[in-house]
Amino acid sequence: MPRTTDSDGTPVPQRLLAAATRLFAEQGYDRTSVQEIVEAAGVTKGALYHYFGSKDDLLHEVYARVLRIQQERLDAVAGADEPVEKRLRAAAADVVVTTIDNLDDAMIFWRSMHHLSPEKNKQVRAERRRYHERFRALVEEGQEAGVFSKATPADLVVDYHFGSVHHLSTWYRPDGPLSPQEVADHLADLLLRALRP
Repeated sequence: MPRTTDSDGTPVPQRLLAAATRLFAEQGYDRTSVQEIVEAAGVTKGALYHYFGSKDDLLHEVYARVLRIQQERLDAVAGADEPVEKRLRAAAADVVVTTIDNLDDAMIFWRSMHHLSPEKNKQVRAERRRYHERFRALVEEGQEAGVFSKATPADLVVDYHFGSVHHLSTWYRPDGPLSPQEVADHLADLLLRALRP
């Protein structure tokens, strides 16, 4: 069985993901070989295949780990005992901050997702749908309570906000004038203003 950590205690799966992420960002997914990934991670191909069935699985995990964090945080915010407008604002800001915090991973995935197998694509769509539906439920809750306007369908409201999130990679720069939290606050406030009755 492969060793699970290296000398500094970093688990092998994290080393493999870090190496894959760096190489995918530098060279592109399709130009990165499994051999290059295992050499960069300092493990054998056997270790890679012990944790990930393929390079495709590594690409999926680059995005899936970000989405898991976002889903856990959304579930916590949505389930909190707070007014719906406060919960939606927190969720809208959080998806921006967590995306910026993981912007390299998100960019790699969006550029390379067409390489995923049909099965992995289906899995990603299901995971994203679950997040989308939980977020949309907050909008619908506020619309039903009369806190938010019903003038725009909840699906379109959510797609508009997530569209802004997906475009962060085209303009956001860490050395730019706005911090991740400032960008998140502006976009969350825009969302809430658009939903004002």
